[in-house]
Amino acid sequence: MNFLTEAKSLLKVNIRDYGMYIALFVIMLTFSILTDGLFMSSRNISNLLDATGYIAVLAVGMTLVIVIRHIDLSVGFAAGFMGAIAAIMLSQLGMPVYLTIPIILVLGIVIGMFNGVLVASVGIPSFVSSLAAMLIFRGALLQVTENTGTIIVKDKTFNAIGNDYLPAISNVGGLNLLSLIIGALIILFFIYSEFSKRHQKLKYKFEVVSKPIFMMKLVFVSAIIAYVTWILAGYNGFSWTVVITLIVVVIYHFLTTRTVLGRHIYAVGSNPEAAHLSGINVKKITYIVFGSMGMLSALSGIMYTARLQSATTTAGTLFELDAIAAAYVGGVSAAGGVGKITGSIIGAVVMASLSSGMNLLGVGISYQYMIRGAVLALAVIFDVMTRKKRG
Repeated sequence: MNFLTEAKSLLKVNIRDYGMYIALFVIMLTFSILTDGLFMSSRNISNLLDATGYIAVLAVGMTLVIVIRHIDLSVGFAAGFMGAIAAIMLSQLGMPVYLTIPIILVLGIVIGMFNGVLVASVGIPSFVSSLAAMLIFRGALLQVTENTGTIIVKDKTFNAIGNDYLPAISNVGGLNLLSLIIGALIILFFIYSEFSKRHQKLKYKFEVVSKPIFMMKLVFVSAIIAYVTWILAGYNGFSWTVVITLIVVVIYHFLTTRTVLGRHIYAVGSNPEAAHLSGINVKKITYIVFGSMGMLSALSGIMYTARLQSATTTAGTLFELDAIAAAYVGGVSAAGGVGKITGSIIGAVVMASLSSGMNLLGVGISYQYMIRGAVLALAVIFDVMTRKKRG
């Protein structure tokens, strides 16, 4: 099989995975041309990634929830409520950051596990239980913020999570040296991970792509990481928001691709009955996934509150829909059992890029909602059509 034939075959078979990257490339190229390069400026890309962080974190958790054939509509106001609790602990109770953040994350796990119990043990459909939870958290958020409407957070360490950047140990040609080092480490980690994965497949005699295709993938992805690093290093470097998001992605990507728990999650999503018969504890997996979703909701609430430096009555509004949209655009299947963490992150960036580009072009908010809705519909239609072809 020659190079072009193999490339076409891979693209056809893996169109679900590659399609989102192609879409992101087209969107960025289009907006870059229409805005005379302003879209790809260091400031805009940095702001775009910072604004995507708290949604991307939610999208990671939502991916696993959808993979096991459920949904969680409560994550938006759960994030807003837990962000408000963090603000109260910091501002009114005077608690230090190093205690506040762990407590809020544990609270998120408890809340998520409660949702999991309602779904897995009581048997309430996840749509209904999470809708009920959404209304409860909406009311709870209003209750804790009703006296002042806005709870101001003055803790500089906490606010740095959403607004500050990694320190610049030095500058090289106007570029943040620490960010360049981090970018280089990410590239080295990616290359090592790909070689390790390929070695394992060859060891067990699984089919792998040819060396030219493999090397092209390494060069292409490394070039993208290097370019994004260069753009960010030209502004203020990597923000703490981006760093936290990257850590979440790395941890969850490892859990879903390299652990028994990850395999069990996808097995439950593919066929819950077969997974149960094979000895997998489906209830336990459901508890873990919803508990994880609750923890990531808490983290998202912390990041959003830190970004605004305050908790407001409207915090969390439509977060859940943005997270669901990011997951579906990123390739998660509505039928369950299919979806990648990295794909959902790309989906979140795609949706954020659409908003950023349209804002730069002065597109009205009404048209923005319609266009984003159309993109989501196309993503799901694409998923359904792909499954029909494979079936």
